[in-house]
Amino acid sequence: MSERKARLSIDGKEGTIELPVYEGSTGPDVIDVRSLVNAGLFTYDPGFVSTAACDSDITYIDGDAGVLLHRGYPIEQLAEKSNFLEVCYLLLNGELPNASEADVFENEIRYHTMVDEQIHLFFKGFPRNAHPMAMLCGVVGALSAFYHDKLDIDNPEHRMQAAIRVIAKMPTLAAMCYKHGVGQPFMYPQNDMSLAENFIHMMFGTPCEPPKVNPIIAKAMDTLFLLHADHEQNASTSTVRLAGSTGSNPYACIASGIAALWGPAHGGANEAVLEMLYEIGDESRIEEFIVRAKDKDDPFRLMGFGHRVYKNYDPRATVIRGICKQVLDELGSDNDPLFRIARKLEKIALEDDYFIERKLFPNVDFYSGIILKAIGIPTSLFTVIFATGRTPGWIAHWHEMLSESYRIGRPRQLYKGHTKRDYPA
Repeated sequence: MSERKARLSIDGKEGTIELPVYEGSTGPDVIDVRSLVNAGLFTYDPGFVSTAACDSDITYIDGDAGVLLHRGYPIEQLAEKSNFLEVCYLLLNGELPNASEADVFENEIRYHTMVDEQIHLFFKGFPRNAHPMAMLCGVVGALSAFYHDKLDIDNPEHRMQAAIRVIAKMPTLAAMCYKHGVGQPFMYPQNDMSLAENFIHMMFGTPCEPPKVNPIIAKAMDTLFLLHADHEQNASTSTVRLAGSTGSNPYACIASGIAALWGPAHGGANEAVLEMLYEIGDESRIEEFIVRAKDKDDPFRLMGFGHRVYKNYDPRATVIRGICKQVLDELGSDNDPLFRIARKLEKIALEDDYFIERKLFPNVDFYSGIILKAIGIPTSLFTVIFATGRTPGWIAHWHEMLSESYRIGRPRQLYKGHTKRDYPA
């Protein structure tokens, strides 16, 4: 740790407070403010936008430069050369697996994809029209009831076993959420299929015919999962860490992350993209909506453009743009009016000075929503897909936190309510 110090004086008075300054391997330095409590002070940072609540070795984002690294590897290289399960291993273990390690890990995932038959009964308690995220949150939390007897969260081997289970079972549960909603029988995973192939099979297969999965669609789904695998200390990941800091069961912690992801400001952005395209409705109305988007007094906003973190091009969008074209070409969806609107919007955003100057480039949500729609996945399931991809990141952060010295999370507040007063006579 650095010996540098920041000095804080209040109202110019004597007794300056010295605060250590720490330097990471890359990115901004941080000021350690923990000793402020000894002076009767807290920092005030709504949304924690300037606060590092932990240190981590997993993911680094430079939003200004459009950089996303997992354990140091650029997301573009991982998307081109790796696959989802290899990235899962990387996030959990810190290094890419060699051939034998990859085989062992993939086999462990493959043979943990099936869920207990009691889970099938659990789904029957949900109405057919229940939101898929409500079901997913419930059934993932319910895994705590099935895997608790021999779970010691202080044991690294037990933590890794929990990680394998939840990564393996999440696609199965996600597909079950869909099948329950449409009234079709649940499909069992096939041990001779990859994780992405299994997901497509469990989503769209039926007992009436043998498994048949388009390899281009399976590859696209694997890449979608990979691109969503982790994104540093976002709202859902921070929620998983906060829940985990209490010593809670890992499946309950992941369920808390799912609950946080459900919010439209976090995981619902790709669903909002499709709703926007439906609202535009026809290519002839695009210019009208572009004018509205540029009008600061108009509440309409183009969804899927720009990003809170990336002030440059979202590096994931560069990858998924190519995947999107492959899927649309394979499925012959280019004639779909919705996709024609999307393509024209994309062209405008990449060429119009208004969008270029404000760096409102298409982001990963813009393209992922289009891909999922083309594959045939309903918009209500989009965030469930996001959760399935984000699971390795959540469980890796949980595992990392418990591998180190940690404290229960306890944010402070600026109290602005009544001071002490007596109960009226």
